[in-house]
Amino acid sequence: MDQIRTACAIAGGGPAGMMLGFLLARAGVSVVVLEKHADFLRDFRGDTIHPSTLEVIYELGLLDEFLKLPHQKLQRLVGRIGDTPVRIADFTHVPTRCKYIALMPQWDFLNFLARQGKRYPGFDLRMRAEVTELIEDSGGIAGVRARTPDGVLTITSTLVIGADGRHSTVRERAGLIIDDLGAPIDVLWMHLSRKPSDGDAPLGRLGAGKIFVMLDRGDYWQCAYVIPKGAAEAIKTKGIEAFRAAVVEIAPDVGDRVQEIKSWDDVKLLTVKVDRLRQWHRLGLLCVGDAAHAMSPVGGVGINLATQDAVAAANRLAGPLRAGYVTDGDLAMVQRRRMFPTRVTQGIQILVQNNILSRVLAARAIPTPPWPVRLLDRCPYLQRIPARLVGVGIRPEHVGTPELAPATRPSA
Repeated sequence: MDQIRTACAIAGGGPAGMMLGFLLARAGVSVVVLEKHADFLRDFRGDTIHPSTLEVIYELGLLDEFLKLPHQKLQRLVGRIGDTPVRIADFTHVPTRCKYIALMPQWDFLNFLARQGKRYPGFDLRMRAEVTELIEDSGGIAGVRARTPDGVLTITSTLVIGADGRHSTVRERAGLIIDDLGAPIDVLWMHLSRKPSDGDAPLGRLGAGKIFVMLDRGDYWQCAYVIPKGAAEAIKTKGIEAFRAAVVEIAPDVGDRVQEIKSWDDVKLLTVKVDRLRQWHRLGLLCVGDAAHAMSPVGGVGINLATQDAVAAANRLAGPLRAGYVTDGDLAMVQRRRMFPTRVTQGIQILVQNNILSRVLAARAIPTPPWPVRLLDRCPYLQRIPARLVGVGIRPEHVGTPELAPATRPSA
């Protein structure tokens, strides 16, 4: 059994864990990030990098390098409700350096953070290391045990961060209480090829009992077919041909390539959850990102809330971690800082889920745009409001940690 000591042990190599690990190492804190998979190559994860996250990368002096990675820019949100095209959000006026959403595979984002983290001597990323157990000492958390190909790895630490997602082992082992806020939808994800002649398709389409989303990924469309909660098995029972026909009904312009969905192996189910912890911390432990608050896919803000959590946590905890002592009050301050934007964002998501998406899925008639959407479409100035909520969010965070560790050039 291997055993190591570090200031901070982070369970989970997603956006929250990787960003926090990088920021802490940059600020002179020794950190071990534990990711249970061998790489970051998992499809149908959140791939929208919003202006708030791009602003953090700019503040770190890394924006030019980051934007060299393949990505598409989304400056406006345009949808179709029934037969009516509608303009919903305009990001070209948000108060950030980048006035657009960057569509980028999440694995590219995470690999970028990993490369930047490895520039600092205190950053230790362990792949194929799954946290299975918390180490308790005197009523607090004093480290973790992780399963690795070489056996059990024991890490003692001043602080443990649970950033291991919506099915977090850390929060379960810590006994933290979760409030389930409800989600009436699930999502079926798939790929369809994109042709140069496609142009700019509507981001979201709302039809009679159907909702379909298309994200431009360069040479393919990443597509989401929204379904009522728990309806996936009933849809599969009808067969793949019936599913293809349903996709063509809501998005007839992809009818010439729907046969690319060859079987249910080409369709991935996202079981949507919206929940949050009542208390994100115990002595020696803090949860962030989806481990603290699972977000709905509405607005695609999950990555960005996780990143904001990481920045806030680093700002508050880097100093105490360098000093070797983190109090429960320090951890409570991170939760207080991030709870308000979490509550507001989840509240908006639940409002949209319950009052728009659920009603569309239950409808049999072709929907028409409600008056607030018609007003948005007719008043370009008002489109800045949803753009601000989605692109920047509530209480955006700014990098407050200094670069204290010596850095090397990032490896290729």
